Amino acid sequence: MTGRLLLVRHGQTEWAQAGRHTGRTDVPLTELGEQQARELEPWATALGPVPVLCSPLQRARRTAQLAGFARPAEPDDDLLEWDYGGYEGLTTAQIRQQTGQPDWQVFTGGVVPGDTPGETLAQVATRAGRVIDRVEVMLTQGDVVLVAHAHVLRVLAACWLQAEPEFGQHLLLDPASVSALGVERNVRVVHEWNLRFTRPE
Repeated sequence: MTGRLLLVRHGQTEWAQAGRHTGRTDVPLTELGEQQARELEPWATALGPVPVLCSPLQRARRTAQLAGFARPAEPDDDLLEWDYGGYEGLTTAQIRQQTGQPDWQVFTGGVVPGDTPGETLAQVATRAGRVIDRVEVMLTQGDVVLVAHAHVLRVLAACWLQAEPEFGQHLLLDPASVSALGVERNVRVVHEWNLRFTRPE
């Protein structure tokens, strides 16, 4: 592979700013989130006409649009955010209180069972693996961009590094951040992580 796999998290949303788990709820960017996306434009323009795959949710699509990539983003359902099921819209503090698990977090505690079970970590990792399989051929021609969400991109990065999906809990991604994965001497590596091209929130 000669290219880098470039991960872009979407800009700020009201739910994310409030710490609410935002999976499949199709919330828009805030005004600041749109500004963050626009501030990616010099970086995106410098890439040239590279392939861009994007979550179909509006916060990711809008980020890709405002960043101004030379090629339009192609939606990929495998880049949807983790389906949190009954935990959708709740904060970590609320979930910990509800479950009685003071140390709960999604990578190790999973999502709520019952009528709205959501996805397991393994299911998210399976989706991430399909994305990696899809882009590997593209990466022989140059860089590829993925515009998506924090948790699915963190799981994807862990899978790229051939680590357990739980390793994603250690890979923080800020809104409108850019990270780069690649290969060096046949070893999958992190080139750069969580770079910010925008003003602080």
